[in-house]
Amino acid sequence: MRIGAFEIHEPVPELQEPHALVMIRPWVDVGSVGSLTLRQMERHFQGQQLGKLARPGTFFDFTRYRPTVKIVGGQREMTYPNSFINYAQPADGPDLLFLHLLEPHAMAEDYVESIVDLLKHFDAKVYCRIGAMYDSVPHTRPIVITGNPGGVEMRPGAPTPFIQQRQSQYEGPTTIMNKLSDEMTDMGMGMMTFMAHLPHYAQLDEDFAGTSRMLEVLSAFYDVPASLMPTHRGKLQYAEIDAAVERKPEHKALVSRLEAYYDSTYPRANPESPSTRTPEEDPPTLSPEIERFLKDLDLGS
Repeated sequence: MRIGAFEIHEPVPELQEPHALVMIRPWVDVGSVGSLTLRQMERHFQGQQLGKLARPGTFFDFTRYRPTVKIVGGQREMTYPNSFINYAQPADGPDLLFLHLLEPHAMAEDYVESIVDLLKHFDAKVYCRIGAMYDSVPHTRPIVITGNPGGVEMRPGAPTPFIQQRQSQYEGPTTIMNKLSDEMTDMGMGMMTFMAHLPHYAQLDEDFAGTSRMLEVLSAFYDVPASLMPTHRGKLQYAEIDAAVERKPEHKALVSRLEAYYDSTYPRANPESPSTRTPEEDPPTLSPEIERFLKDLDLGS
């Protein structure tokens, strides 16, 4: 069965007003936080394949997203980069769609339209985009999640997670995938966005601390147990960063400056570090020297 550019496996499941959990790679998936979060939830809820783009080359440049080759049973097999959709039907809570989306290089309007058609077909009621970005934050403080739950109800009895609610004031170049959010808003869907802010100087291929924090936030809305969160692996990763920072005084000084900046900007995120800033005051800014240092810093050197 075809829905727009997507080939959907048959028999097509009957989903009841599902929530769509969406990650967009590589745009806002640093540390693979979005990818890892969806994979963990799919394992827990026993997700199944729903479909993928029938011809991914229509939208993606394969000199930028490279196909991969592996040998299976002595035979050479090629796998093409693709956007794919999975689904799950938890016993407790709404049905779920998991959208693993790649940012398109061509035919972007058609690509977005196909995703919209797919969500309309399954009568999705909530659109939840998750991801991560690098920021001027220290690895020694709780990971901040910015965004907005969009009025979506939390699970009964679930603890309220700390989310720094923020309305973006950004102006400038952006991604065509923001059009997808606009389309969902026009459709009247519930809109949730959650963005993890990770330390710029510690760029991990897979950031398990960021993944754990994202799963913690989502557990307020979906039945995500604490055992699903790779908290221990995240602590081990950040302990290695601690050791690397200790070896270089200039890195220690940077982290101390970022801690002070963090405590003034996000006082509620770290209750153990009191802030002297009043709500009317602007948070401190980092010096140009520190900003340049952040861009050039390499803990592995």
